[in-house]
This record gives sequence, C-alpha cells and structure tokens, in this order.
Amino acid sequence: MRRCSRSAPRRKRDWTSSPTERSGASESYSNRFATALEGVDIDHPGTALDRSGHPNPVPRIVGKIRRQHAVEIGDLKFLRAHTKKPVKMTVPGPFTMSQQAQNEYYKSEEAAAMDYAVAVNEEIRDLFAAGADIVQIDEPYMQARPEKARRFGLKALNRALDGIEGTTAVHICFGYAAVIHVRPSGYSFLGELAGCSCRQVSIETAQSDLDCSVLKTLSGKTIILGVIDLNDMTIETPEKVAARIRRALPFVAPENVIVAPDCGMKYLPREVAFEKLKAMVGGAKLVRAELGRTQ
Repeated sequence: MRRCSRSAPRRKRDWTSSPTERSGASESYSNRFATALEGVDIDHPGTALDRSGHPNPVPRIVGKIRRQHAVEIGDLKFLRAHTKKPVKMTVPGPFTMSQQAQNEYYKSEEAAAMDYAVAVNEEIRDLFAAGADIVQIDEPYMQARPEKARRFGLKALNRALDGIEGTTAVHICFGYAAVIHVRPSGYSFLGELAGCSCRQVSIETAQSDLDCSVLKTLSGKTIILGVIDLNDMTIETPEKVAARIRRALPFVAPENVIVAPDCGMKYLPREVAFEKLKAMVGGAKLVRAELGRTQ
C-alpha cells in the first residue's frame, strides 16, 4: 500500500488567463492544456453546459485540433529539480475536453475527441521522455456523461494511451465538492475502465461513501483510492482514514492500493490541505502496520 498526494491547493483563475504559473498554482486541471492547442478560439468563446447543468464559457473549436508544442514540460522540469522522489504529471482527457468545448468544426463530438486524443498522446510521450514517472489522464466527464463515454469516450482514451509504455493512470470523479454538492452513492461509469490500457485507476470514495465492492470490476488495475473528504474542512484522524482504506481491501489486494485525496485540493485552504495530507499518511501507516508491511 502506497500513498500519493495530488497537486497543492490552487488558486482559481479565469479560464482565459495565460498559463504562466507552476502546476501547484495553475488555473484548472484542463484549461491550461486545452487552450494551448491549435484549432481552438479562446478570444471569442462559445458556451457549453458543465456537469451541474450550468452554461460556461468554453473554447470554440474552429479548426483541426493539433498540439503545437509541449505544454507541461516546464512544470515537470521545475518539479524534478526540487525532488528526487517519483514525480507524477496530469493531463486532461480527450473525452472531457470534447465536452468542455463548443464544436464548430468537426462533424461529431467523437471526431473532435479523437483528435484531442492524438494531442494528449503526444504530450504524454514528451512527459515520459522528459523524466515523468507517472502520467495521469483526468476524465471526470466520463462519470458525468456515461452514455457518450461508452459510445466513444473509452475509444478516445485508449487512443491517447496508444503505444505509451510508462506508468499511466486515469482519474474519474464526481467533480469538485465545492462546486458539485450532491454526491451519488456509486459510479455510472467505472467498470468500463477495465477495458482501458492504463495501469492505474484513480477514484473517490470518501465524499460519496462509495460501496467499494465495485472495485472488483477493475481486476488487474492498481487503484488510487481517494480517502480524503474535500467537502469537509474538518481534519480527518489517521484512524478515520485507515477505516476508509480498509473498506477497499476485501476487493483489492493491498499491494495494488495507493491512497490519495478524493480529487484536487484547489478549493481547500493550504493549512487544511496540509493537515489532511498528514492524516492520509498516518492512516496508511496504521493499515500497513496491521498488515505487517513497511511499505
């Protein structure tokens, strides 16, 4: 059993802001990459419904989606220069980006998603070549729009991972707790990721009190297990975190579990986020001790 922390809390910025900040302070899990691509107009935005049904300004797709240059290499180099530990980078998923854009060029959302997938694939290759140990694709809209995800989302995701040999993960969640206040008790799209070529699947369980028996559908995948509630400013005790970890162990071997927060911590005060991460580490240590493991 291992532990994993996501990026430090991030300031919220307008989606059109220039992506000049480091990954710990960037404006969005998706905007930085999505707005750097050729074929999108960010100066004259369109509109798309977010996962809560509210209209949001989004990039307009006005031409063929292409990656013009590597987007996140500078952040990776910064991170690598400050640690000798394994480093993880994240990129937005092709399906999610296709749902966060107004398509005025492609004949279908699927066609747009497939070109987004090519761009993501190129970025992932460059990140591994530059020294990333793990690259995670964030695909929250697969949970929000499961029927579309079944029709073409998984296909696009696998295209994004085509030929990638490094360790890859896919994150799927119910949305930021500060924005999406009602949490379903289960995933509408999860077992389908057994058909994804990623090695790891990242999920949330704390905020939704997830029935972890669903993890049986992901046999062979390492599970990045969300055990920190980002909707509650109360700091968990290590014992509480340990209890959340134990819920998964009847369905996933301990060596295939990595503990993490449920999702990104951008809406948490930094001091709260730090204390929650300390509790996460403490909970993992408790369970490892119970299992007679040191790592």
